Amino acid sequence: MTQRADGVRGGSAEPDADGGLEGAVDAAEAASNSRALDVVARWGFAVMALLHIVIGAIAVALVLGAPGQAEPTGAIEQLADNPWGPAVMWSGFIGCAGLALWQLSEATLRARHLPRGERLGKLVSSGFLAVAYGSVGWTFANFAIGVRSDSGDSTAAFSEDLMSRPLGGPLLIGLGLTVGGIGVYFVVKGLGKKFKEELRHFEGTHRGHLISGLGVAGHVAKGVALILTGLLFVMAEVTDDPASSTGLDGSLKALQHHPFGPFLLLAIGAGFIAYGLFALVRARFGRM
Repeated sequence: MTQRADGVRGGSAEPDADGGLEGAVDAAEAASNSRALDVVARWGFAVMALLHIVIGAIAVALVLGAPGQAEPTGAIEQLADNPWGPAVMWSGFIGCAGLALWQLSEATLRARHLPRGERLGKLVSSGFLAVAYGSVGWTFANFAIGVRSDSGDSTAAFSEDLMSRPLGGPLLIGLGLTVGGIGVYFVVKGLGKKFKEELRHFEGTHRGHLISGLGVAGHVAKGVALILTGLLFVMAEVTDDPASSTGLDGSLKALQHHPFGPFLLLAIGAGFIAYGLFALVRARFGRM
């Protein structure tokens, strides 16, 4: 309603653009807090947990001389090669897509309630995870329709393309340092047990101690693997050899050619399995 000069309220009003936008954002946030998205996002966490377990098993098998790709694409390929493959692929796609959407809402809709100083950090961390989970979901979808690729070759091709562009070298180094920095974050999170706030359900219980041990081993192993992956991006630019940038699989396989490397690869593989088991518990009982 509008107020006329004579004090009588009129029957029409100009729409409040700011109020309408705020209402739309509130409605979007309410939708992101729905039970349906919570269930799908938790399923996405379970899918990612399963992938970590498979990646860990592949890494352990590499030490024993078995073939395989110790990274998400290789794990998805293992899951696709069974009679239920197509159903598993579409199920994985739905879970990862829901998890990516949930992380996107964390980065934008819910982050607006945080103190100003924390918003940027949440935008970067949850935004990165939204892209990562969306990428895994895209891989699931490609496998579901019969399109397969080698992650190591794709990463090397990406590095080569980036290095051929202006400022591509510094950008590749920046990417490597970013991936390595995320790895350091996982190591610090694991050693500091900062993941425990996500699983208060088991605080002070015997099972809580076991889950905490899985969390420490898993976060540290994943962090070390990411640091090695980031190092390959940096070395690709320093040595002018984009073919050496082969992602997680390449970084783990490179360990086989160094003294004590197989033992480290075995430890990382076991750590990935531990992270997967921890993430399964996180998917069911973790705070969303």
